[in-house]
Amino acid sequence: KFVIQKLYWPFRDINRWNNFLILTESLSKNCRPPIVWIFLLWTIACGLAFISLGNLPLRDFDEATVARVALELNHKSGIERLLPSIWDTPYLNKPPGLHWIISFAISFSQNFQNNLNSLPSEFCIRFFPALFSTFVVPLGGLIQWNLRPKDRISCVTTSVILLTLLPIVRYGRMAMLDGTQLSAIALLWFSLSSVKIKRSNKFAFLGAGFACSFMLLLKAPIVIPALFASVVPLLFENKLKKYQYNFSWSWFFFGLIPGFSWHLLNIYSNGAGAFWMWWGDGAGRVLFEEGSGSDLGVLVPIIEIFEGGWPWILIWPIGLLWAFFSLNTRWGVWAISTQVIIAGSILPLKMQLPWYIHPFWLPFALLCGPPASWLIHRKKDNYLFAKNILRKIPYILSLIGLCLLVFSLLIKLNFLIFVEDYFNMIFFISSGWFIGGLLLSNSRKNIRKFGFISVIIGSTIGLFFFASSKFWLWEINENWDVRPAAEFISSYPDQKIYIGNSFERPSLNWYSQKQIKSFDVQNKTRCYSIKKTN
Repeated sequence: KFVIQKLYWPFRDINRWNNFLILTESLSKNCRPPIVWIFLLWTIACGLAFISLGNLPLRDFDEATVARVALELNHKSGIERLLPSIWDTPYLNKPPGLHWIISFAISFSQNFQNNLNSLPSEFCIRFFPALFSTFVVPLGGLIQWNLRPKDRISCVTTSVILLTLLPIVRYGRMAMLDGTQLSAIALLWFSLSSVKIKRSNKFAFLGAGFACSFMLLLKAPIVIPALFASVVPLLFENKLKKYQYNFSWSWFFFGLIPGFSWHLLNIYSNGAGAFWMWWGDGAGRVLFEEGSGSDLGVLVPIIEIFEGGWPWILIWPIGLLWAFFSLNTRWGVWAISTQVIIAGSILPLKMQLPWYIHPFWLPFALLCGPPASWLIHRKKDNYLFAKNILRKIPYILSLIGLCLLVFSLLIKLNFLIFVEDYFNMIFFISSGWFIGGLLLSNSRKNIRKFGFISVIIGSTIGLFFFASSKFWLWEINENWDVRPAAEFISSYPDQKIYIGNSFERPSLNWYSQKQIKSFDVQNKTRCYSIKKTN
């Protein structure tokens, strides 16, 4: 009885017992990530990814090429399905990781069609790329949780930033490799940021190996800067030194087996041509050859950042400064390493296309997460720039939102000649920014929370209208729609037909189900062969 009394003596006072329960609940709550919020944001990301996904045709060049390679893989069997082809010739541009998955979607959809020769729908082709692109939203938040344990608000704000960035929504919905590739990078960084000194990390290294393996089956050269950007912080933290003799890191190589094995098979089957995707159509082409659309050079990715980073680009410089002043923390080292190495591997490229900057957005969100969370909690800390600059950001955001709101109302009232279909997008985004900026400048934390939620709701509704419109696939307006021509070509299945462009249209090839070569290129080839004969 004496022992029991001594054990329970602290809890005899009901106030102490209540304080103990509150403390226990608070500690348990802070020790786990906000899974419910992350799952909710991922669900919204899936809605943005799938709404009106098949309302526009496949575009040149990537979407139609990916679809054709996946369709030919679907027609193969046995070991031949491991080696991609396009128009019955080996496809050496990219590995077939995503093409295999799309071919599975094609096979699944054909089970519900009466005509197996009909083309699969655009929704079928884009479904898995769109789905995989959404995984960066929860993974980005979990990476931030690993870097800033117990900072639940930064974890949520990082996922919110990835959810509301226009380029992530836009490129993620296309049948391209870039959205899936960004999620693979996020999986790699999440796995390596999960490495702890005082526990077994074989599954973390195995996950990192699988992520690299998947990247080897998407755009193989990107694995080099992505891996380097995450290994540098581990070396800085001396975490890899502990595993030098216990071989936990060997699990990383087990994860590399699938991707490495396919490249060995590709070398065995295609010989020297297998290296074309590493150099000819890989690193060598983008480093030294200036392609179509690269006239502005390094300005292409810079313009893309300033076009697609809103509204979070307002706090990105502050996040960059915070990270430089926090290099004694995990977050500071990881944020600077990933941002500098990824940006450094993209900006010097000779060939610049807008989607090449896509890996930049994950480190961008990791940098912007803490300043965005500070706008809500406003805790006193050691960041010198928080009080002087960050407090003014809500007012700037509110002013921008007000200007856009007035602009949208002028469009609605026909005072400005502008495409009226943009009204819903601009109206909801500007309303969310205007109201959210005003509430974020309030002195009460609960009101600031509603302000941040207002920014999320306004941006998300605007993106829903954007994804439902005909504008999300913007390149289709830069050239003529191939579907009427493809329908005409299908009336002449045995005729040899050429296109008058100086380049092929892979989308025309896709919808006509035959290769339509360029007339100009064909004539040049014929003239060259005649001269050579003479």
